[in-house]
Amino acid sequence: MNDSPGWATPGSAPSDGQEAAIPRPSEPQDGKGPTGQWSPEQPPPGQWSPPSNPAGGPGAPPPAPGWGGGPQRPGWGKHPPAAKPGVIPLRPLGLGEILDGSVSALRAHWRTALGFSLAVSVVTQVAAILMQRYLLPEPTNVDPNASGTEALRQASESARTTLVSLTPVVLLTMIATLFTASIVTVVISRSVLGRPVTLSEAWAEARPRILPLTGLTLLLPLIFAAVMTVCVGPGLLVGSEAGAALALLGFTAACVVIPWLYVRFALAAPALMLERQGIIASLRRSAKLVRGAWWRTFGVLALTQLLVLLVSFVVSIPFGIIALIADGTDMSELLEGGGSSSFGWPFLIISGIGEVIVSTLVYPFLAGVMALLYVDQRIRREALDLDLARAAGLPGHDADTPRS
Repeated sequence: MNDSPGWATPGSAPSDGQEAAIPRPSEPQDGKGPTGQWSPEQPPPGQWSPPSNPAGGPGAPPPAPGWGGGPQRPGWGKHPPAAKPGVIPLRPLGLGEILDGSVSALRAHWRTALGFSLAVSVVTQVAAILMQRYLLPEPTNVDPNASGTEALRQASESARTTLVSLTPVVLLTMIATLFTASIVTVVISRSVLGRPVTLSEAWAEARPRILPLTGLTLLLPLIFAAVMTVCVGPGLLVGSEAGAALALLGFTAACVVIPWLYVRFALAAPALMLERQGIIASLRRSAKLVRGAWWRTFGVLALTQLLVLLVSFVVSIPFGIIALIADGTDMSELLEGGGSSSFGWPFLIISGIGEVIVSTLVYPFLAGVMALLYVDQRIRREALDLDLARAAGLPGHDADTPRS
């Protein structure tokens, strides 16, 4: 076969393992002289010389269309634009296209994605406020003048109380993110094809995957906690200065391993939802897709988290200030780390509204970026754009068209 298919006319290049047997003009064949198809008198070989009058000079004829700067004909000198049946073009995506695609999908399907995210955020925030107000212990006050064993006891007690207070809130946030991600992933998959989707349709498609997605969501923190325990545990067990140094070294190693694992498994949730993979299979699938593109994936996720922090800061700070004014609380009380039970209902309600707005915008945006990053990696590695074009019903991409 020809090494460059499409650049040579059929029959002009020999097949693999064969030599060309095309005679040159005016050469004898079998010692019998020229054939009847070639004249013995051939013109001298042509010589290329640059034109005496460059294109665009005085008296020069206009360039032919598609050559040397003339009007470009379709398919001459440049690639046609990629098809775009939905929110993204069907080709490898840039960073801006991933972020813009997530925003465009949410804007096009705001009733489905943002409406569902709003409902989940309201329920989550109300539950978090009630738990912090009535069920969870108040934070322990730490005496800054304490020293020795007493200081260590107060620090341990404060850490334990903080952990107990934060665990339910973290679990609620994980559940809210899980449900939102399941719906938004379905919305993104339809938006890429340019198809509408209702909340009932998205839920019907996402519902069978909720249980495996829950297992995946709980498994990843357990993996990270196990890594931290293995790295820091030996140093804590030693309990001396050498143990403290060993624990610090292990903590440093954990801070390297955990982000590496987080990026490596970042595409597991979209794989689980869209490919109907199991939990372990989705982790392996994510590792395969991220392999060779870890730094690019890390960059996209880091910038996304930075944008999320910026949005959270811009929305939460004004609501926090208004909540303090409405509650009549001094700023020093907030800076001292008082718990939610030390504030009145005006503070809790107004700050809760800010948190609901942040969650409504942030949860679906993060899920959309993850889903589009998954689609982008499959386009780059597996030519998923061809399958998407067929699914979208684009001309020239029907089911009978062979894949290149």
